[in-house]
Amino acid sequence: MRSRVGTLLWRAGLAALLVCGIGLLPWLSHTDPALTVLKSRSADRDPTPEVLADVRAQLGLDDGPLSLLGEWATGLPRGDAGRSWISGAEVMPGILQALGVSLLLMAVALAVAVVTGAGVCARTLYLGARRSLDRRTAGGTGSAVLAALPEFLTASVLATVVGVQWGWLPALGWYGPQWTVLPALALGLPAGAVLGRLLDDQLPAAFAEPWAVAAVARGLRGRVIARKALRRCVPGLLPNVGLFVVGLTGGSVAVEQIFDIPGLGRTTLQAAIAQDLPVLQAGALVLVALAAVTAGGARLAARLLIGPALRDGALHTLHTPSPTARRILPLAHGLVLFAVIALGLPRDPLALDTHARLQPPSLTRPFGTDALGRDVLARVAHGALDTLLLALAISAIALTAGVLLGLLPRLSGPLVDTVNAVPPVLAALLAGAVWGSGPMTPVLAVAVVAWAPLAAHTTALLRQERATLHLTATRALGADPWYLLRSELLPAVLPPVARHALLRLPGIALALASLGFLGLGAQPPSPEWGLLLAENQPYAERAPWAVLAPATVLALLGALAVTAAGALRRPRRRRTADNAEPAEPGGSAHLRTGERTVTEAEVAGTR
Repeated sequence: MRSRVGTLLWRAGLAALLVCGIGLLPWLSHTDPALTVLKSRSADRDPTPEVLADVRAQLGLDDGPLSLLGEWATGLPRGDAGRSWISGAEVMPGILQALGVSLLLMAVALAVAVVTGAGVCARTLYLGARRSLDRRTAGGTGSAVLAALPEFLTASVLATVVGVQWGWLPALGWYGPQWTVLPALALGLPAGAVLGRLLDDQLPAAFAEPWAVAAVARGLRGRVIARKALRRCVPGLLPNVGLFVVGLTGGSVAVEQIFDIPGLGRTTLQAAIAQDLPVLQAGALVLVALAAVTAGGARLAARLLIGPALRDGALHTLHTPSPTARRILPLAHGLVLFAVIALGLPRDPLALDTHARLQPPSLTRPFGTDALGRDVLARVAHGALDTLLLALAISAIALTAGVLLGLLPRLSGPLVDTVNAVPPVLAALLAGAVWGSGPMTPVLAVAVVAWAPLAAHTTALLRQERATLHLTATRALGADPWYLLRSELLPAVLPPVARHALLRLPGIALALASLGFLGLGAQPPSPEWGLLLAENQPYAERAPWAVLAPATVLALLGALAVTAAGALRRPRRRRTADNAEPAEPGGSAHLRTGERTVTEAEVAGTR
């Protein structure tokens, strides 16, 4: 009971800290909110001292930030989040309307993600149900391409081709169910590819568990075994599903911008740009509440799916050593990516040639030219250095922080939910307001939120690994907690979390690219990939190569990350409680733990 109360207080404190930080934003950034609000209200009006003083009096800025925060907080119990500084309308009805739009879009996008994830792991399910899954290959190039597709690029292509040229579905606005299809596809395809790969990573071990072998011996149908294998693996992914739910609700800013959707992400972005603090604070608070509800639902669903096995310590580990994955695919992808960078680095990415604008690919310019006649191959190669190095550095920091914080679930659980409620775009705006805009602003913004999925994954896997039979046996022999952590838990959990970090590598590059696409990252003439996509997007119909080149390299990076992740496996070890030796005639099975052989009866007696 005390731990639950402490967790609730910690969660409430983090939410209050986030909201207070947003409320102090103008004072932290040393900007005049009256000037920003005046420009948002009327860009043509002169900001004279008299006019600015009138705006300050209307907003109550002269009373200071603490007075404004107190007034805003006292109205929350009555459902009053104040009035917008820009429009003067009540904040809460607009926030709830934007939340409803985002929840509908999230639900459809999540359905697309589930279908996509099912397609990614369909082959493993089929072979596992037929007991034909004898080798673990490092496939998944198709899912890697889907996971590495920029959401804003997919949204632009769907809106232009499917919506405008073909006229199959509406491309702009928000007037009914038909308007949800294209943005849901843009959001759901990458999310489903990542979730499908994470699920596909655990399924082979589930099919190798004793219950699956016994089910085949009893003649159960393959689809029944596949369904039970899914039920066995899904609980470890539910925390990340919850993070995707919040991310699809508040983090789909670029997609909402492209399709002109009045969702919560776009509303908070516009409020942050205009420094409309009441709207921004209410939007952040709603996202934090949604994250807390989603996390609680994910934990409850995990307990219902696993049942008493989690409580009784009767699980088998899902992180057993696998046969060596094929290394030809990551090697091939790495060589192609290296060749692209090596061919483009000797070229000048800033050289202008107005007589060669939007030229198609040729022998001299394999990727063609952009609207200013610059060599696209040179810009992609030089941009790769910054994008890849930053993405690798952020991934390494996120992996370290995620594992360390994942070991402390009471501390990291509410922190993960709060951090996940801050979209990277909003984090970039906050970081830019406090530290100023620059090339490191998007890096800080992405690094602040990148560790959360890895920490949630670490906590979920540790919770299940602590309930395994081999750990029960090792603990019964008197092993101390440090030995269990160092020799049993971390060797089992680190490989899947490291594979998860590799799967997230293209997503981190995409987040940096998204910030560049929205104008919050690198500025011209930098060849950063997101900026390349943003600059060449208006010419996608006339010169598709200018957009496809950086998008293809991003997809190649995703394929490299996914196939390389297949080689990260737990090293083979001595037999443990999950790999009992066959029972002797008239005797009992033996379990090897460390240097001593323990019988099942001894383990049962300790329990």
